[in-house]
Amino acid sequence: MENVKSINDYSKGFRDGIPIGLGYLSVSFTFGMMAVNMGLPVWVTVLISMTNLTSAGQFAGIGLICAGAPYMEMALAQLVINLRYALMSLSLSQKTDKSMNIFHRILISFGITDEVFAVASGQPCEIGRSYMYGLITAPYFGWALGTFIGAAAGTLLPATMRSALNIAIYGMFIAIIIPPAKHNNSILKVIIFSVVTSCILRYTPILNQLSGGFAIIICTIVASTLGAKLFPVREDE
Repeated sequence: MENVKSINDYSKGFRDGIPIGLGYLSVSFTFGMMAVNMGLPVWVTVLISMTNLTSAGQFAGIGLICAGAPYMEMALAQLVINLRYALMSLSLSQKTDKSMNIFHRILISFGITDEVFAVASGQPCEIGRSYMYGLITAPYFGWALGTFIGAAAGTLLPATMRSALNIAIYGMFIAIIIPPAKHNNSILKVIIFSVVTSCILRYTPILNQLSGGFAIIICTIVASTLGAKLFPVREDE
């Protein structure tokens, strides 16, 4: 059987992206409800998800928006939180075939997420632009649709129920970090670094005057730097 040198089929990419899109529905539902509960209109909430595709960045961003943070602070927070996507895009650029020119690279980079990167990089051969467009389609619309449903539900549900559902975001983040932390001691220690840094910034005089955006930036840099220094991942891993 002849080895396939490149995958450039939109329909295959779309099928591969369906599970990602379905998974994004629940996360973006929480984002939509949370954003509306914080005072953002439904159309603004949906527009944010349609022009961004970053769960952590969006959750951090709406907090800064509602707090009236300066644009520079929001930009720096997003840069730190989402810098990994630039590295993922650079990595995938080494796996693309000749159909991927600079124009398509720029468009497709918008849809690179952790899950999309994992699926694309896991392909046994080179990938083309049609496959990548198919792969990001379902996640994009799943994220936008989930946001709309959550935002609409946030305007229809009683205030007491909306308040109770606000804890869903904390449960979601706990569900994200606990399973890997149980199986990888390095991840657990990095989480502890982040928590300790956050507590220091919250309860230390003078430092507790820092805004939420800069606190996020400092926690991210400190935890990731300590993790990279103390628990480096070998290149062959």
